[in-house]
Amino acid sequence: MAEAFSITAAELVSLGKNAIPPQLRSTEHLVYSSPATLAFNSPGAQGFGVKRAGLAVPESVMLLVAPACCGRNTSALGAESSLADRFFYLLQDEADIVTGRHLTQIPQAVQEVVASCQKRPSAVMLCITCVDALLGTDVEAVCRKASEAAGLPVVPCYMYALTREGRLPPMVSVRKSIYSLLKPTPRRKDAVNLLGYFSPLQEDCELPALLRSVGLQTVKELSRCADFAEFQEMSRANFNLVLHPEVRVAADDLHQRLGIPSIELTRVYDLEKVRHQYEALANAIGVTFKFATYYSRARDAVEAFHAACPEAVFAVGEWCNADPFELTLSLLRYGFRVSDLYGTVSTASFVYLRKIAELSPNTRIFSNLSPTMLVYHGSPDATHAIGNDAAFYNPNRPAVSWADEPQPFGFAAIEHLFRNLLALL
Repeated sequence: MAEAFSITAAELVSLGKNAIPPQLRSTEHLVYSSPATLAFNSPGAQGFGVKRAGLAVPESVMLLVAPACCGRNTSALGAESSLADRFFYLLQDEADIVTGRHLTQIPQAVQEVVASCQKRPSAVMLCITCVDALLGTDVEAVCRKASEAAGLPVVPCYMYALTREGRLPPMVSVRKSIYSLLKPTPRRKDAVNLLGYFSPLQEDCELPALLRSVGLQTVKELSRCADFAEFQEMSRANFNLVLHPEVRVAADDLHQRLGIPSIELTRVYDLEKVRHQYEALANAIGVTFKFATYYSRARDAVEAFHAACPEAVFAVGEWCNADPFELTLSLLRYGFRVSDLYGTVSTASFVYLRKIAELSPNTRIFSNLSPTMLVYHGSPDATHAIGNDAAFYNPNRPAVSWADEPQPFGFAAIEHLFRNLLALL
């Protein structure tokens, strides 16, 4: 293994989405936990894994049913945050794993958790690991029994790494579990939910302001709900805005159960794409958005960086608040070069890859999941890096991590990204 496996955008597109090289597919080899996947796999990682995501429900607690190793990792996570007093544990021994006897203990354990809390929790999030995936446990049936025993909602959070590439991966499933707690309520014409993220949009993101400017006065985000009662107010929305693809399943469930329709917006870094999205949204709900000021500020930020550094060459990673393929395409359209792209290639990536190949056929695609990244020593051409993984691979290049918890979106995302890049000069 002399060098890391990579393929140019043109070569990858010529192969087609049905012939992605095995080096780029994690099911074909051992997975290398590079910086990007450490934030995604590790039980104690920063960011939002299943356990922290489940506790996004206000005033909830979590019961982790797992072998001791998973319990230790969760304890380490909770000890360093405000979540410490919201984690509880039912540890499995070898007999539990062989016989499944722990399943009969869960309702009693939930009752004990609720009784031990100074304030009665709003819900118990039951976190189940790969052990029960292999046992074939009917977790929803277990949750129903536990809910009846404790007299409050108990919902599953599946921490099943085995399902990561399936139809319902863990971060999709946990979103569905969270919003399953919303109950039917009379809806309001002036209310809308922003679904997708576990942390709030950046304070100066224009989207909430645009919605309020056309009479949608109640704009709810999960992370801004102060308590469970306010969270339940989300069931009164006239419609949901889906801001992240991993919440589509939850949004569909809300439509079926509560009759709340949804409209999807995508986080993109192309000025014109943002403009077109807002125009399409306005047309769909019968209003007009006045976003000229936000557009101008974002355009000015792009132009200021381009004027200061017209020859910038980027290495773009996936450990950031962006789709690395979409971000690469946007940078190319702004007139910059992208030498290296670190991303997990899927069939959906080809929407961007085809256009990347037209504009920059020699951009090289690397997979953070490939073991060959062990011998990767950075891009010889890049002058700047975007993303924590790109920064790790290119330690001697100016870098913007672009991975803070407040979520960038819309024109404000573009403005902040290029302002941060300009600040590096």
